[in-house]
Amino acid sequence: MTSTPGRADDPRGPLVPAGYRIGRWEVREPLASGAFGSVYAARAAEDGEPAEAALKFLPTGTRTPRQLHHLRDLAQRELALHRSLQHPRLIRMYEALTVDDPDRPELDGATVLVLERAESSLAALLSLVALVAAGPPPGAGALLAQICEGLAQLHGAGWVHGDLKPGNVLLMSTGAAVAGEPPDVAHDAVRLADFNLAAEMEGTHAYSPAFSTPDYTPPELLWAEVGERGQLIRPSADVWAFGILAHLVLTGTFPFPGGTPSVRREAVLRYAQGREGLRLSPQLPDPWREIIRDCLARTHEERAAHDARSLVRRTEAAAGTGPATRTARTRRRRLRRAAAAAGGALALIAASAAVTAAVLGPTLGTGARSQAPTGYDRCAKGYACFFTEPAGGGDMCSWFGLDEDWRTGTISCPWSGTRAPRSVFNNGTDGRFTAVSYYRGDDYRGQEGCISRLSRGDLPAGQAKVRSHRWVKRC
Repeated sequence: MTSTPGRADDPRGPLVPAGYRIGRWEVREPLASGAFGSVYAARAAEDGEPAEAALKFLPTGTRTPRQLHHLRDLAQRELALHRSLQHPRLIRMYEALTVDDPDRPELDGATVLVLERAESSLAALLSLVALVAAGPPPGAGALLAQICEGLAQLHGAGWVHGDLKPGNVLLMSTGAAVAGEPPDVAHDAVRLADFNLAAEMEGTHAYSPAFSTPDYTPPELLWAEVGERGQLIRPSADVWAFGILAHLVLTGTFPFPGGTPSVRREAVLRYAQGREGLRLSPQLPDPWREIIRDCLARTHEERAAHDARSLVRRTEAAAGTGPATRTARTRRRRLRRAAAAAGGALALIAASAAVTAAVLGPTLGTGARSQAPTGYDRCAKGYACFFTEPAGGGDMCSWFGLDEDWRTGTISCPWSGTRAPRSVFNNGTDGRFTAVSYYRGDDYRGQEGCISRLSRGDLPAGQAKVRSHRWVKRC
């Protein structure tokens, strides 16, 4: 789920108009927004490298002193990590800027991180696969091995991520494949990102704000006390999150049963207390089953025996992406391409990044240079979008995949608690689930309506507030 940036008092950050200049960068279309900032595409208005970037505007505006102190602390965490670490599996920060614009109080003083721009995210890729295909995404094993490598780099430098999840795994590229073979994730595809909750270790542990996503939080942190310095966290928390993420990537499901995060959280509690065993999907190949089982050990002490560095070797072996395997695969492909070229039969098929770009359009960074869309046209291909005003006007919240709770999802829709939507556009793609059913209560209680694929229109003035939605086969 993603939504448009908010007003000056929105916790996600200020609204930044297209064409706005900061430093040598000119703001383009919005890419994403979350609890700790809004991200925009940007292009250099002056010569220099790089020519494109993603600008992350950290929240600013009118707040209480306590809120401002808290936001500054989160910003400093991310800045400290970016300034101290430069690793190939971590998203790169080019520079950090401060907006100096008294004429725009909603922007004045905002911290802006100038980051390497990605093509897509793991969350978007999983949503695409759920809608148009069966099974894991192409190159899933290689992708997981790269994520694990990023964790090893982070932990080796003395940091814990604290919020590993698909939305915080960015994809730079996913390569292309020879006809007859599935597309592979490129060797240099993955970057870990979003380090607001990252914490620098003091020996064996660190302290982090207690804001991690429940579905990826280990049992010992779900009900842990939060001290004056925050929540005590260890690298084993990232190992747990990796186990959850790996199960989701390889099977399309969470390893703990339940239709909502709260129900799955209760299942984790029963598991942690020994009242239930770990029931992994039968779809998991044996090497991955053992890896995920170790990552999801009940206690920190059991998990600590399987650090990220050891998991890199195991995931590369399970994925067949170790150095020797990569060299052999590259040699075979070169021979196959040469033979195909000689016979005039070489056929390249689009990689998953290209598919993602075609479906998602400018929302996930295809490099489009068109003027910022308005009205219903703001709703990117593949999304269901709700608007606060008729005809696609006002604020917009849009969803691509399975994050279906308007209030407590990974990226929530803040206006849904006080305002009802006045128009809607289902710009979804063809697949098994193409219609969108929406409800006035959480967990799909009290259906308010349903809209078929490619339908758009105004909703009645008396429309109830909407609290949840889900993709369905048909209205």
